[in-house]
Amino acid sequence: MKRIVIAPDSFKESLDACQVAAAIAAGLRKEFPAVDLVEVPMSDGGEGLASTLVAATGGRLLTAEVTGPLGEPVSAKWGILGDQSTAVVEMSQASGLALVPPNRRNPMITTSFGTGELIRQALAMGCSEVVIGIGGSATNDGGAGMAQALGARLLTADGGEIDRGAAGLRDLQHIDVRGMDSRLEKARFLVAVDVTNPLCGSDGASSVYGPQKGATPEMVPVLDDLLAHLASVVRRDLGADIMNLPGAGAAGGMGGGLAAFLRATLSPGVELVVQIVGLERIVSHGTDLVITGEGEINRQTAFGKVPVGVARLAKKYGIPVIALVGSIGEGAAEVLNHGIDAYFSIIPRPLTLAEALEKDKAAHFLAAQAEQLARLIRLLAGVPDRP
Repeated sequence: MKRIVIAPDSFKESLDACQVAAAIAAGLRKEFPAVDLVEVPMSDGGEGLASTLVAATGGRLLTAEVTGPLGEPVSAKWGILGDQSTAVVEMSQASGLALVPPNRRNPMITTSFGTGELIRQALAMGCSEVVIGIGGSATNDGGAGMAQALGARLLTADGGEIDRGAAGLRDLQHIDVRGMDSRLEKARFLVAVDVTNPLCGSDGASSVYGPQKGATPEMVPVLDDLLAHLASVVRRDLGADIMNLPGAGAAGGMGGGLAAFLRATLSPGVELVVQIVGLERIVSHGTDLVITGEGEINRQTAFGKVPVGVARLAKKYGIPVIALVGSIGEGAAEVLNHGIDAYFSIIPRPLTLAEALEKDKAAHFLAAQAEQLARLIRLLAGVPDRP
């Protein structure tokens, strides 16, 4: 064993991807002090995208005060990558569900305005390419707020601006983009998505993701109709068909909104991150083992999440892949058909969720499990114990 690549996702609400990779490396190093351990934090476009790409490219993180999903100011992080011309923006930082207390979650009123403000910050810093991660959103406004922040006018019948939030879409009669930030014309926008949901219908934004954002059963069909109305006005006024665009339903229709207003390209998040961090180049050079991971491995992991995205790349080069995870959910065995050779939970004993999410505990559990994994590898390889 000469080289191990460690390429995990974050453990949501506990450790970011950089911390996860560091903890795994710490455990492995106890048994493999001479092995080259290469840490490559990953993301599929959700929380932690900015820190992941900034760390991988030698960029820098910045902070801006923007409008939160409830209209109140929030402090949001975003990044400029090492090339100094590419920005990375996380919707979760400006318009994220974690910014809304559970008792105030209502996708009829939450707005994506703050995400538009972050994009404007990136343009003001001279960035010509903007990578936007749209996971973890609190909104269902189809990106209307984002467009308003960038100068689009979403108008009522009497020529006034619609209210922010999905509820405002019921009054939308016309879209005027002539006043949008002129710097948008010279920039390229790449959107990291981890779902292919359409904008509307039973698999659409409102039906699938609305309830987790606070939508009641009665509210879901109303939200669906509002996004359908937005799509019809977009098609008439902007000439963009977002109703049938795969991924348009991501983040409460933000995928569709970014495609319509910014001509953004929607890409599977993990594939986009793999490209930006140069993971294929890293993995293909003499790697003996790849270790990945995420907070919970389950059936959804097979649909474009980080562990399977990493595993598929590793399998191009015949490299074994092991996943270390917080918990093992329903349908996890499906990932064994997609390149992961084995997965292990790091939880050593029964714990409450709150205990399991504690940063110090999670890091300790990761390091301890990685150490045990290294001991097993040493045993199976017939390598004597280290002195």
